[in-house]
Amino acid sequence: MKADLTQDPDDATRVSWRQVLALAIPALGALLAEPLFVLIDSAVVGHLGPAQLAGLGTAGAALNTLVNVCVFLAYNATAQVSRLIGAGRRKQGLARGIDGLYLAAGLGLLLAVVGALAAGPIVRWLGAGTQAAPYAVTYLRVSSVGLPGMLLVLAATGLLRGLHDMRTPLVVAATAAVVNTLVNWILVYPCGFGIAGSAAGTACVQTAMAVAYGYIVVRACRAEGIAPWPDVRAIRASLSANVALLVRTIGLRVYWLAAVWAAGRLGTDALAANTIAANLWITLALALDALAIAAQALVGHALGAGRIRQTRQVVAQMTRWGLWSGVITGVGLAALSPVLAGAFTSDQTVARVLTPVLIVAALFQPAAGVVFVLDGVLIGAGDAVFLAWASLACTAVFLGLLAALFAAHGDLTRLWIAVGVFTLARLACLGFRARGTAWMRVGAPAER
Repeated sequence: MKADLTQDPDDATRVSWRQVLALAIPALGALLAEPLFVLIDSAVVGHLGPAQLAGLGTAGAALNTLVNVCVFLAYNATAQVSRLIGAGRRKQGLARGIDGLYLAAGLGLLLAVVGALAAGPIVRWLGAGTQAAPYAVTYLRVSSVGLPGMLLVLAATGLLRGLHDMRTPLVVAATAAVVNTLVNWILVYPCGFGIAGSAAGTACVQTAMAVAYGYIVVRACRAEGIAPWPDVRAIRASLSANVALLVRTIGLRVYWLAAVWAAGRLGTDALAANTIAANLWITLALALDALAIAAQALVGHALGAGRIRQTRQVVAQMTRWGLWSGVITGVGLAALSPVLAGAFTSDQTVARVLTPVLIVAALFQPAAGVVFVLDGVLIGAGDAVFLAWASLACTAVFLGLLAALFAAHGDLTRLWIAVGVFTLARLACLGFRARGTAWMRVGAPAER
């Protein structure tokens, strides 16, 4: 139901900075560990040559799209479970998360088939050049085996975040990142499997993570006296209810894929540089997203308990921290930009193209920090319909900028300026929404 803003039942239950840090710091560790998979692949494959790195960029964009269109599995689990916990219905919250795991497994199997069979057409559609395309197809086909595990990890992580357990995802993700580094290097170089070895290593580690999460969730079910079996009706209802979040994510992926396509049109060196820049941007985005994860859990819990003032406090506090976190990551990225270019590639042309792109990315980090926090706030509140429309509108702005870029014969640096403008457009949309009250709905989620 919509919030009654004339009441404030939460005056005695303010959120302290210790509570925020207790959620955000473990979430930060887990979020940083996850993109390390991509960065590790980039560092290992990058020294095979520009064509292999460019192929990884194209295949990685396709693979991330297949996974990220299903990110609602994590977001919805966090929002739904935290609301039910806030309303005092822990067993129902855990059962809702179990349904999400079965939905993730089914979608993962479906996408694995799509990725394996359609790797060639997908790579061609993304505009990979003749040198990079064979490597991109190989990476995408091999990596598709790990898609069920990747989606199960998403759903399980969302469930645990909804229970305010940020420590377990941190331990699992950090351990997996270390193992992934060793496995990928061994398969690529001593074993001589090249880019296929990197893809196989990551797929195996993601599957092992899914098995670990499965054990953890089953143990939690036993402790609560819940059978770990799905409710088919609830799964169907969950899928239909998440259409808006799916649309939101598709809009964001269209913008990102369009950027990869545009970089490919600028040449192999530009695509290779864009691969590194994009992976660093995603890593920093997910680091900033630690506050958004905390906001999702805290906002969902507060609204589930009917605490309006606490919700407002969380929004104000997280927004400030998001801004300053963005300032810190931006300064760090700008200062390290010359070093980072050499760390990821030994090709001087790629490094020369990359450095100014990293400076542009650094300038937009403060805006990105606020955007990610506000996105988390509205996801935690279940404001998915607005997020879907905002995503589509901002993506339309970006596509318009992309058309202007090619009309003016722009380069990779101007492409990343367009990425920054897209971020500012999201800031305007989400900031306007958060200032209002239409997104505040209190109580447990409706039964489906």
